[in-house]
Amino acid sequence: MTAPGARVADVTAVMHKVVDAMPVAPNLVDYDTARAQFSWDAARARLAGLPAGGVNIAHEAVDRHATGDAAQTAALRWLGRDGTRRTLTYAELAAETSRFANVLAALGVHAGDVLFMLAGRVPALYIGVLGALKHRVVVSPLFAAFGPDPIATRIRRGEGSVLVTTAALYRRKVAAMRAHLPSLSHVLVVRESPDDVLPEGTHDLAALLAAASPVYHIAATDPETPALLHFTSGTTGTPKGALHVHAAVTAHRETARVALDLRAGDVFWCTADPGWVTGTSYGIIAPLCLGATLVVDEGDYDAERWYDLLAREAVTVWYTAPTAVRMMMKGGSGAARRHVYPALRFIASVGEPLNPQGVHWGLEAFGQPIHDNWWQTETGGIMIANFAASDIRPGSMGRPLPGIDAAIIARTDDGVRVIDEPGVQGELALRRGWPSMFRTYLHDADRYARCFAGAWYLTGDLARRDADGWFWFVGRADDVIKSSGHLIGPFEVESALLAHPAVAEAGVIGKPDPTVGELVKAFVALKPGIAASPTLERELLAHVRTRLGPAVAPREIAFVPALPRTRSGKIMRRLLKARELGLPEGDTSTLETMA
Repeated sequence: MTAPGARVADVTAVMHKVVDAMPVAPNLVDYDTARAQFSWDAARARLAGLPAGGVNIAHEAVDRHATGDAAQTAALRWLGRDGTRRTLTYAELAAETSRFANVLAALGVHAGDVLFMLAGRVPALYIGVLGALKHRVVVSPLFAAFGPDPIATRIRRGEGSVLVTTAALYRRKVAAMRAHLPSLSHVLVVRESPDDVLPEGTHDLAALLAAASPVYHIAATDPETPALLHFTSGTTGTPKGALHVHAAVTAHRETARVALDLRAGDVFWCTADPGWVTGTSYGIIAPLCLGATLVVDEGDYDAERWYDLLAREAVTVWYTAPTAVRMMMKGGSGAARRHVYPALRFIASVGEPLNPQGVHWGLEAFGQPIHDNWWQTETGGIMIANFAASDIRPGSMGRPLPGIDAAIIARTDDGVRVIDEPGVQGELALRRGWPSMFRTYLHDADRYARCFAGAWYLTGDLARRDADGWFWFVGRADDVIKSSGHLIGPFEVESALLAHPAVAEAGVIGKPDPTVGELVKAFVALKPGIAASPTLERELLAHVRTRLGPAVAPREIAFVPALPRTRSGKIMRRLLKARELGLPEGDTSTLETMA
C-alpha cells in the first residue's frame, strides 16, 4: 500500500497499473487528439432524438433503451434502508415514467409548469423526475433535509405548481405553509406504508400511477425548452435559480463518458443527494443516457456499510464527495481493505476540492486513486477533470474536457484579460457555448448578465494553470485572504494542515488585522483519540510553515469539534468568520466588505 506521503510519481505508477488491469480500455486515451477532433455537433449526433422532433432528456435517458437489447437491462437498483430491494429495467422504468407523465396531463399540468421534488432516495423520485421531463415540465429538486423556510422560498421563487413529496415530509415541512404558496396547485404524496394516512388536500401518487396508462408519446421538444431549475445552496443571500434546458443532455452524456469513464453495462453509484445538481445530472440523467445501471442507496452514510455496498453490488464506477472521503479517512484505510472490490475500476469526487491526501488515501484503501473534477450548478456538467487514462496530479482539478475551453483571466475596466503565463493566480473562466450552460437566473437577468464578459463565463473561482495545462483551485474569490500584500487561498493552507496525521478537518479564514490587513486563522478538528494541546498547536504551525512558508502559514489555530458545513458538505468559511468576529450567525452581510 502507498504511504500517506506518497509522491506524485507513486500515484502515477499505481494509476498505470490500474489502467493496464482494466477489463476495457479507458475512455479518452489520447487527450490531445480527442480535444482537437471534438465537436458538440458530433456529440449531439450521438443522441437518439425524438421521433416527433427535437431532444428530450427523458427520452435519451430511458425510452431510447426501452426496446431492443437493452430493454431488460437493470436501469435502477434501489436499496431500501430497511433492507428491501427493487429493480427496474429500462422497459419498466419507461412504463412507470410514462404513467407519471400521464398523471400530470390528467391533472391539467402543462409544459413549462414547474414541479418541485422533495423526497429522499426513493423510486418515486426517479420516476417523477423523468416522467415530468417527458411531459416537458420543469423539474426543481429540493434537499429533503431543508427546513420549511428554504423549501417555501424556493417554491415561491420558482412558482411551483406541483410538489411531489412523502407524507411525513409534507406534514413536517409543507402543510403549515401551504396557504402561503399560492402557485402550488397539486401535491402528490408518496405513502411510505399502507397505514400512512393521506394528508388532507393531497393526492395519493401510487393510486394515480396505478390508474394511468404506461404509454406516453413525448411531444416534439425544442432543445431550448426549459427542463431543470437548480437553486444554489443559498448560504448567503437569496438562493439563485439556475435554469437549464433539454439540450443539456448532450453534455450530461458526453461528460459522463469522458470524465467518469462510464459506458453501457457499468454499475454506477453516485452518493450525491438528488436534491443537488450532482445528484440529478449524474445521479439520474447521465448514467442512464449511457445505458448504465444506477445503484440507489436510501440509507444514510455509514462507512462500513458503504464498503460492503461497493463490494456486494459490484460497483464499477463510484462518484462521491470529498466530505465523504474525509469522513472515511478518519477511520483509516484498514476498514476499507477488509473488503475486496474486483469490479471497481474508477473513483471520482466532486463538491469541493479534493485535498492531495484524499488521492493518496484512495491508493491505501482501494488500490487506486480518487480522481477529482470541477464544475458548478451553473455549468450543469463536469468542465475540468482528472481522467481515467491520464496521470493524476494530486490536488489539481485536472484538465478541461473536450469541447470546454478554460482560461485564467484578470478583470479589467473594459472587460477581461486572459493570463497566458503559467502559475499566475486569476479567475477561472470558461468560453461560453457548451450545451449544459445555464440559460438564466430565474427572475434575475441582470445578475445573469454579470456572469459573462464577452465570450467568457466568469466562474467566481480563483485558480492557476501550470505549464502543462493542469488547473489548480485556489478558492472562491470572496474567500481569498489578503495578508501583507499576499493573496492566500484557504484550500492550499487547509491541504497542508490535512497532511498532518493528527488533523481530520481544517477550515481557514482571514481574520482582520490592523497591521497586515488579514492574518490567516485555521480551525482544526482532530482525529479520534487525539487531544488538543499547546504543544500540538505549535507542531501544526511549524508543520505548515515548513510546507508553505511563514507568509502563508496560519498565525492562529483554534481547535473545534467539527467544522460548519452547508447541506451539500462545503465548509462554511463565512460562518467561521462570523463567529470569529462575534456577528450573529445568520448575518454575514457585513463580511462582504472585509474580504
